[in-house]
Amino acid sequence: MSETKKGRRAATLGMLIHPDELSEGWIDRLVRCGIDVLGIHPPGGKEAPETLRSLLARIGTPRFRELIDYARAQGLSVEYELHAAGYLMPKDLFETHPHYFRMNEAGERVNDWNFCVSDPEALDLFAKRAAELALSLYGSDSKFYFWMDDGHDLHCHCPKCCGLSPSDQQMIALNAMLREIRKHIPQAKMAYLAYYDSLQPPEIVPAEGIFLEYAPMEKYTAKKEDAAERIAREKAMIGPLAERFGWQDAKVLEYWYDNSLYSRWKKPPAKFVLQEETMVREMREYQALGFDSLATFACFLGEDYELLHGDFDVAPFAAALE
Repeated sequence: MSETKKGRRAATLGMLIHPDELSEGWIDRLVRCGIDVLGIHPPGGKEAPETLRSLLARIGTPRFRELIDYARAQGLSVEYELHAAGYLMPKDLFETHPHYFRMNEAGERVNDWNFCVSDPEALDLFAKRAAELALSLYGSDSKFYFWMDDGHDLHCHCPKCCGLSPSDQQMIALNAMLREIRKHIPQAKMAYLAYYDSLQPPEIVPAEGIFLEYAPMEKYTAKKEDAAERIAREKAMIGPLAERFGWQDAKVLEYWYDNSLYSRWKKPPAKFVLQEETMVREMREYQALGFDSLATFACFLGEDYELLHGDFDVAPFAAALE
């Protein structure tokens, strides 16, 4: 955690990139600007299980491990942030164990998204695989970000789950995962991702070690609002979430540098233009609310981007709170 020129404690700052974008250049860029955390984020969506498997294969290579070692030697913390549910509950189990999987609103068991958190066998398998995954993430800090699947209305509607909100279903999964991971990594913590359907706080009590991660994706996809309306709406959501989880380790995951979003998730990457004034204002607003950890996606800014468009500057992110 860095100190500002005035001696006031600044937020811990992090940037998330895709695994194939990791390079010495990216590491040097973060270190040069005083950014604290390197985040590794395989793409989400329907392809999330496959992109996570690809990450694990990449982790097994000497080159990737050399880069992670280099980042840590330069003082960076390394975190992996993953839409992990589809990987943790293998879809090929559906034929023999359909009860592991969610029921859709039509009353059908389907192996498309997430799983049935009310099935004890499914929850146990999910948690054990999460512990294996945590132990596989080379060079990882002790904070884990194993998110549920990516989208709206992807939770289970079975008779046992139908009274549980998406937030509560995520909370059940997180509590089980953290309990299992701590058998191997006693200091482990896990993020509750407040995102899409899980922006309402869960009624299920978080286990000690669960912290809030707020990712306001819909701010970029919903209808435009003026600044006053947006600030009021965010405060209305963040307040109850903070009451449930507290401010310890609370983190914002934003999209200020997310060129995958601005490129509509298709390559070749578009030319990135930072909305610096907006970013700086929002970072200060988040810190005033109580967040002391601020991160942004910075995907689609790898070597292929630089070949097309040249270098880009992360210094404004690092300097925003000075």
